[in-house]
Amino acid sequence: MKTRLLMPVLFVVLILASCKKDNPDTLGGLQSPMGEVGETISSSSGTVAGVSSISASVVSLDNGISSFTGTAVITNSTIKNILSNHPQTVINGNNVTISDIEFRITTEGIESVNGLEPGVIVKFDSNVGDSYTINGGGKRTVASKSTDNDYFWGGMDIKVMQIEENTNKFGVKKTVYWANHKFGLVGIEFTFDDNSTAKFPVYSSTQND
Repeated sequence: MKTRLLMPVLFVVLILASCKKDNPDTLGGLQSPMGEVGETISSSSGTVAGVSSISASVVSLDNGISSFTGTAVITNSTIKNILSNHPQTVINGNNVTISDIEFRITTEGIESVNGLEPGVIVKFDSNVGDSYTINGGGKRTVASKSTDNDYFWGGMDIKVMQIEENTNKFGVKKTVYWANHKFGLVGIEFTFDDNSTAKFPVYSSTQND
């Protein structure tokens, strides 16, 4: 009798586990070092589209959600106006500070919780054509996935996934992300309503194993 009951229970458990794994909008995996308190993020040492001295760090980690605080020097009025839509932005001349930028960062991928449009940004096991639902509507879609080390980053060539999002919000028409399973988010590019662009490399102080 116990065996008869056990088999259907195991069957249901396996189905539920499979559904969770196959759901592109559900992020699993273990906590990544890139989301732990003290992790720091930087960008180009030069000025990109009127933005320089970009720096951010994880100030808290609660139930898998990492909260970042970031600073930058911004002379580009368009970008300052976009950032001003984040409620925790403080602008003092060209000095900008943003707090409560939240991500879930695991060994499986990266999910935006607050700051960028909420939803999965990348799952490292995704394939070209796969997409993730943005909570406010729309999709992020995997546009390409390297088979060779063809993306120059940090003085070396690495494999990346390119994810595209038709943002259409706050003066941003399109957002493109580049991500690597080991180094996490390695680049982000914004296309503005006037078709100008700004691409920023992203460097983390830690990495996945």
